[in-house]
Amino acid sequence: MNPIVVIPARMAATRLPGKPLADIGGKPMILRAHEQAAASGLRVAVAAGDAEIVEVVRAAGGEAILTDPALPSGSDRVRAALDALDPERRHDAVVNLQGDMPFADPSTSTLCVELLAEGGDIATLVAAEADPSDRANPDVVKAVLALPEGADRGRALYFTRSTLYGDGPVWRHIGVYGYRREALDRFCAAPPSPLERREKLEQLRALEMGLTIRAAVVADAPLSVDNPADLEAARGLVV
Repeated sequence: MNPIVVIPARMAATRLPGKPLADIGGKPMILRAHEQAAASGLRVAVAAGDAEIVEVVRAAGGEAILTDPALPSGSDRVRAALDALDPERRHDAVVNLQGDMPFADPSTSTLCVELLAEGGDIATLVAAEADPSDRANPDVVKAVLALPEGADRGRALYFTRSTLYGDGPVWRHIGVYGYRREALDRFCAAPPSPLERREKLEQLRALEMGLTIRAAVVADAPLSVDNPADLEAARGLVV
């Protein structure tokens, strides 16, 4: 496979406006996310919804492209950037790595690529629940996996914000995706699905379309900066 990592980023965030350029230890968050992704050895580009993000990334020597700020989702932004960056379609796989994960391990991207190479249309990651309260927290998205005992990779059957019934592990979904390029094209061309609208989870559109999602279990979920408290936590991680 010939993968690329594309990081969608935009300044308009409800809970933390301007977060791509938020300072973390003297460096904008988007640059920290870009550097972590680049350490994977894969080609990395930022799909920006705002010119100031493009300027910052390019000034640091990174690759960035301006996309329509009105695009409805990060997936649409990734696809638009990919079409502009690679019209010859040399990249047959893309990792959608969130720009608000400034410390994501470089293996995050390569693991998604490994999953795609094993089969399936989309790859993603999960981690064990951090706290028992996660089970009833609608802000914690749970992944339901077909995971044989002792295995750390399997097929995703569903994603939900609801509390799961019965005993067994609860897997927190990590919002990182790998796509085969044809799958991304199909996904972005389809309208939001009934389950997607109900749960407010776009990955359910893929499942309703019949696309296969494979997931791998990782030891820890990377910090996602969604609000001011998360930003302070991120700053505390920089020595």
